[in-house]
Amino acid sequence: MNPTILVCDDNADILVAMQYALTDSFDRILTLDNPEDLLRTMATEHVDIVLLDMNFSLGNNSGREGLHWLQALRAAHPDIPVVMLTAYGDVPLAVRALKSGAADFITKPWDNDQLNFLLRSVLKAQESLAPLDVVEMEHIRRAVDRADGNLTAAAKMLGLTRQTLYNKLNRRPTPAPPVRKGGA
Repeated sequence: MNPTILVCDDNADILVAMQYALTDSFDRILTLDNPEDLLRTMATEHVDIVLLDMNFSLGNNSGREGLHWLQALRAAHPDIPVVMLTAYGDVPLAVRALKSGAADFITKPWDNDQLNFLLRSVLKAQESLAPLDVVEMEHIRRAVDRADGNLTAAAKMLGLTRQTLYNKLNRRPTPAPPVRKGGA
C-alpha cells in the first residue's frame, strides 16, 4: 500500500499539479490551500509525509510563513517528515528549514521524477529508524565518552543513578532457551 501525503500550498495551480505528479507514488493525496488547516487536518487524517510551501500569501495568514508551520508540525507530529517546497531563490531559507527540522526541500519549478524520488527517499529513511534500545545505548556511550569514562559524571549528565547506568551498560539480551532435540 502506498502512503498518504498532505500537500499545503496557497496556489491552486500548484495543488492541481501536485495531484497529477504524485498519483503514482501515493494512494491518497490530501491538499490544503490554507496552512491554518494543517494541524486540524493532521489530527483527523492519517498522513505519512507533508509537503509544505515555504511562503504563503493568504490574507488571513497573519504573516506566518512556512517556517512557523514547520515548527508547529514538528511540535505536534514529530514523527511525520515534512519536506519544504520553495521558490528557486529561497535556497537559504530552505537551509534554515532543514536546521529547523525539515526532512528535505525541493525548489519550484520541480521535476516530477525528482520530486517523487525525493519523497520516496524521505519515507524510506523514516522507515529505517534504529530500534529504541540501540539509540539509547548510543546516547549512553556518547555521555560516557564525554565524561571520559567516569560513570558517575555520565550518570549525572543523563539524569540517572550510577547503578541504573551501570545496569544499562551491562544489559545483555536474554538468551533463548535451549532447544531440546527428540529422544530421552
